[in-house]
Amino acid sequence: MMRKISIKFLVGFLVIFSISFLVLNQTVKELIRTNNQNIITSELEGLKSNSNVYVRQAFLINHFTSDELYFGEMAEEMGNTLNHATGSSVGVYTVDGELLYATDKSKFAQLNKNDLQEAIHGKTAYSITYGDDKTSVLFSYPVVIDGSKVGILRFFKDFSLLYQQSGQILESTLYITLAIFAAAFLFSYILSRHITLPLGKLTRASTEVKNGNLDVRIRFKRKDEIGRLAANFNDMIDQISRQINVIKKDRDHLKELHKQEKLFFDNVTHELKTPLTSILGYAELIRANGESDRIFFEKGINHIIEESKRLHAMVLKLLEVSRNNVTKNELDKVDAGHILQDVCESMSIRAQRYKKSITYDIDKEIIVFAQGDRIRQLFINLLDNAIKYSLSFSKITVKGLHVDGKIRFIFENPSDPIDSEQLSRLFQPFYLAHSKDLEKGSVGLGLSIVKSIVDECNGSISMVSQHEHTIVTVEFDCLKTMEAEKSL
Repeated sequence: MMRKISIKFLVGFLVIFSISFLVLNQTVKELIRTNNQNIITSELEGLKSNSNVYVRQAFLINHFTSDELYFGEMAEEMGNTLNHATGSSVGVYTVDGELLYATDKSKFAQLNKNDLQEAIHGKTAYSITYGDDKTSVLFSYPVVIDGSKVGILRFFKDFSLLYQQSGQILESTLYITLAIFAAAFLFSYILSRHITLPLGKLTRASTEVKNGNLDVRIRFKRKDEIGRLAANFNDMIDQISRQINVIKKDRDHLKELHKQEKLFFDNVTHELKTPLTSILGYAELIRANGESDRIFFEKGINHIIEESKRLHAMVLKLLEVSRNNVTKNELDKVDAGHILQDVCESMSIRAQRYKKSITYDIDKEIIVFAQGDRIRQLFINLLDNAIKYSLSFSKITVKGLHVDGKIRFIFENPSDPIDSEQLSRLFQPFYLAHSKDLEKGSVGLGLSIVKSIVDECNGSISMVSQHEHTIVTVEFDCLKTMEAEKSL
């Protein structure tokens, strides 16, 4: 590809320089030709003016009855005098173009007589004849005395020196132009190589990257666009390398997570077996001799109840996690504000057992499209989490608001500070941030269930820990809610 670019550069420069050279050469030629013609015209006008002065003086000195006859009689004298005065060969003609006298007849024997024909018709004209190394001009004009044409004067003048000098100027200009264009072409070729060679290196480096080699780097000691391009290329490779490392870490973390999940389910299987075995054992003992031993009967019944509650809670949470793999039901129009208020009132009894309280401020008609039981489960889990992990004798604040076209639910409770690393992992299944204060039977599924419910409703959830308070914010887009209503 780089070879093609180099060839395009070279061909383009060659075409541009060739056309420019031809145009410049033709322009210089035309300028020289025009200048030569102006010089010739100027000299011939002076020649005509001087010769006219001489002829008029001759006619003023001698008065003849016939000016034309006198012009013929003085032809030889007039020709020799003008030849001496002007340095040009002179031919004297009648008004009809008949040669009366010539200082050098060979000069006027040329076949080109266009200028003489024009003079016969009363006009001033000249014709240029080009030879191998000679350039001559034949100049003719009618002689008019007192308004009457009496004859024709014709001059032969050699302009070879003028055209030789013009040719030398043109030749010098040609060589200088060729030298300039050659230098410009060489500079352009070096410049194109200066551009295309780095591009070739970039192409080879990108091919290496495409083939999986991320160790390749480009080092250009340049501060132009190509230098910045190379620096950007290196930064891009560094970024790709970092992203691959992140992906590898995420992959390893995912493997570890799967390992922990497997371990958890293995432990849950064992824990499910343990309470069932215990319940079965106590039930058989109670049936055998429970009535005869009232103390043992009460102890056994309480144990069965506690173990059953723990087993029931564990099964429910496992079922909630497994719902991610179940087909989702259709969404309904749900008054989430009313559900939240009902949950706050019912959870207040549980909060009182922990010596805590719940206050709420909920706007009217907070409508979302979701499954009612899932929204209720969302609020129950968030409040249950706030009750369990808030500080003693604390007040839990709940808000349901319409804010800037969005529906926002805020759950705030005083708590111990939670660092940013833990906050980023709290919505993962089975992760327990407060392991030292862990409630008996808790397995770390509550917030992961909350996250799955929010995702089902195309909402967002965030948690921050600041000023010894934990704030959970759940947000739904009203626009998406209205679009869902229209689609029903």
